[in-house]
Amino acid sequence: MECLAQLGWSGTSTTEVARRAGVSRGAQQHHYPTKMLLVAAALEHLLERQRLAYERAFADLPETRRNVEGALDLLWVTFREAPSLALMELAMAARTDETLRDLSIDINERVVRVILETFHRLFPASLNEEVASTLIRSLFAMLIGLTLQNSLDDDAHGHQAAVLTQMKSFARLLIPDPV
Repeated sequence: MECLAQLGWSGTSTTEVARRAGVSRGAQQHHYPTKMLLVAAALEHLLERQRLAYERAFADLPETRRNVEGALDLLWVTFREAPSLALMELAMAARTDETLRDLSIDINERVVRVILETFHRLFPASLNEEVASTLIRSLFAMLIGLTLQNSLDDDAHGHQAAVLTQMKSFARLLIPDPV
């Protein structure tokens, strides 16, 4: 994932991944003979690791921040980290690479599903399934756009922060703090 985030899809090679992982090229090829298989396995591992890290971070928030606003702040942090940037890089590459498209579509759907499942665990009685699904898909699309902007300007003018503040205001209306 670091290779994808730093070098892009076209710059990522199995040789470079093996070098960074400290394994021989033969060992890497034995387990993952193609770049696609290697990336798919890494994405599978990454998604579960990110979900667990997110839930731990939410649980570690002070009680007053364990609400929808705190959840959105953590999600924004997650979207700006290397693993999420790697996923975004894959999605951009899949736009013009037919062989990568199915994997990218699948992983994006799974990311949305994981965010939705996590949302329902954190806020179980807040929104019905249909409304939550539409809102999570909207949030996902917006965060991807904000992440792209952030990767270009690191929010030099505060535009991403303003959008996030507005988004949290709307979220508080839909999902009030637990009583």
